[in-house]
Amino acid sequence: MSVREGAGGPANISTIDEFAKAVDYSLMDTLNPDPDATEDGNDFTPRQVFSGHYVPVKPTPIADPVYISHSQQFFRELRLDDSLALSEGFAKLFSGDITDVPAPMRKLGWATGYALSIFGNEYTEQCPFRTGNGYGDGRAVSVFEGVFNNQRWEMQLKGGGPTPYCRGADGRAVLRSSVREFLAQEYMHALGVPSTRSLSLFVSQSETVDRPWYSEGSRSENPDIMVSNPVAISTRVAPSFLRVGQLELFGRRARVGDRPNAMAELEMIVLHVIEREYKAQIDADLPMAEKILALATEFRDRLTDLVANWLRVGYCQGNFNSDNCAVGGFTIDYGPFGFCEYFDPYFQPWTGGGRHFSFFNQPLAAEKNFESFCSALKPLLQSTPEALEQLEQIIEGFSTVMEGKVSKMWATKLGLESLDSELFTQLLSLMMKTHVDYTILFRQLSSLPEDIAGISDSFYAAPNDELEEAWNEWLTSWREKFNPAKSHDEISNQMKRVNPKYTWREWLIVPAYENAKNGDFTLIHELQKILANPYDEQPEWVERKYNQLRPLEYFTAGGVSHYSCSS
Repeated sequence: MSVREGAGGPANISTIDEFAKAVDYSLMDTLNPDPDATEDGNDFTPRQVFSGHYVPVKPTPIADPVYISHSQQFFRELRLDDSLALSEGFAKLFSGDITDVPAPMRKLGWATGYALSIFGNEYTEQCPFRTGNGYGDGRAVSVFEGVFNNQRWEMQLKGGGPTPYCRGADGRAVLRSSVREFLAQEYMHALGVPSTRSLSLFVSQSETVDRPWYSEGSRSENPDIMVSNPVAISTRVAPSFLRVGQLELFGRRARVGDRPNAMAELEMIVLHVIEREYKAQIDADLPMAEKILALATEFRDRLTDLVANWLRVGYCQGNFNSDNCAVGGFTIDYGPFGFCEYFDPYFQPWTGGGRHFSFFNQPLAAEKNFESFCSALKPLLQSTPEALEQLEQIIEGFSTVMEGKVSKMWATKLGLESLDSELFTQLLSLMMKTHVDYTILFRQLSSLPEDIAGISDSFYAAPNDELEEAWNEWLTSWREKFNPAKSHDEISNQMKRVNPKYTWREWLIVPAYENAKNGDFTLIHELQKILANPYDEQPEWVERKYNQLRPLEYFTAGGVSHYSCSS
């Protein structure tokens, strides 16, 4: 990375020209472009893409862009000066105009195709051609890949206009979904959960799109009106945006064998995944079969860690298809996501998600995605039967690894050295019978209460005498299982490091994006600061406003308690 040198070492990047010098297009330089792509990147009409790993395409700038915010924490990690976010060159680039980017940046972005599996079942119906050759990044355009502080990052515009994968849609993202994703990514990072990151957020002053949504006060399950929304572009950042669905696309093509270069393109993208996401873990000199087995093992480890963390913080992905599963093992695609407030093991914020993608079913959903991932690798192992057998063993071991990670996570949330299954089952039963708030309960448990009075703030309804007695008995049994070698202060502090005090409460996010429609971004900035420190005690006014039970009127409110994927 080229930066200005100062007396105290490298200075922060403050101009778009300095920013451009960090560019390094490993994906476009090592993988195959679509041979049918246009040379100028004006490739916005839905069409079948039969081969190649990406389509060079220009993003479509939003009209009259206005800066809303950027992630100051992430800027610091990248050594970007905050002033860069307010510069003209930055605003143009990250609102979709790459016509004048400085060298060595290119005046083309790229979009990628991928396949879709839902809970392990292969689908092609979402492709307009029913072939799987038209499904991919329909409104996400990557515009930058480079190295900052020896770490590679890819920057992608969400809502950057149509691509050949747009399936006839407009390629835009609305302000509502853009605000949610911008805030959620940095919140997840603050929680210690691997995630894509947020760079910046811009909104158009004049361009709008219509989307189905909920009328004020609606209790409808599905949207009941069409709403005009300002369009926005949020820039999300990750080491790569490679997904299980991408490997699946090339794995399916190699399996069918109707394209002469299908197997070669599968091998190329697998090697690219290793280079981008697992370079430090997988020896480049290993034979290909051993690399694949190492990749499957490493991805299994990351994916099980990720989902255990989701459960820890109350996160539900909502739509955990294979195309929403990053091969780097981090959270990606904040569409119909939500955080569990009122505890329900089958919590599912997305009206189209069903029980299979619900809160407690995420370990099984992850296993199905892992099976799809390994299925995509199998064509490369056909000549090595022993490696295929080893891959099957890695697949079969997923549930055991997942169960171990989840068990350890629950033990840690409860301040225990290991999980007592009977004690935990009793806890879940009490949580459901008492109607508790998931985050508030575990945070209050972190103070090691001796009786029910210490957790009563987490109850949505007052328990009867029988439940009070059951809770008190449980609390006594739980405290007896603490490690006697640790002080109660040690146990409490450890629990407070894994049980956040502040969670994502949708009814407190809605006013932020509603106010933003009128040009008031105050609540967005306020939420950024509060969600950046979810484990910390914060000022009394923050406590009163952001650490409370969901009001009754929001329990069945469309767009708050549940929502569609229209974004």
